[in-house]
Amino acid sequence: MNIVIIYDSSTGTTAKAAQAMSKTFADQGHTCRVQSVAKADPADMLEADLICVGSWVKGLFFIRQHPTEGTMRFIERMGDLPGKNTIVFCTYKTAVGSTLRQMARALEGQGAKVVGQFKYRGPEPNNKFASFAASLT
Repeated sequence: MNIVIIYDSSTGTTAKAAQAMSKTFADQGHTCRVQSVAKADPADMLEADLICVGSWVKGLFFIRQHPTEGTMRFIERMGDLPGKNTIVFCTYKTAVGSTLRQMARALEGQGAKVVGQFKYRGPEPNNKFASFAASLT
């Protein structure tokens, strides 16, 4: 399976999570490309079998959590994604709020099918993600 992981990272935590996810996918035999939202080309998403979009959580401790503007702009720039399988993920320190829901709604609004949502406190994917990745084979 051809997988693309796109992320927005401020301190490097989300970038490390994206790389760890890529390793999990690669260990299971998938081809995976990891890119930041600043460098990724939305046109490349059309070639992917699965698109993973990640953001760090912005907000005020426990209120107003949301994905970064860069993440949401990239989702908009991807254009129509009819039936394209996607997952959303985020890294956070205190709370996630509606971050995953906002990203999922934006992708679904463009026709994508969100097949997974994951949150990580820190850069390491959890067992739930490993089980999801294993289910793809």
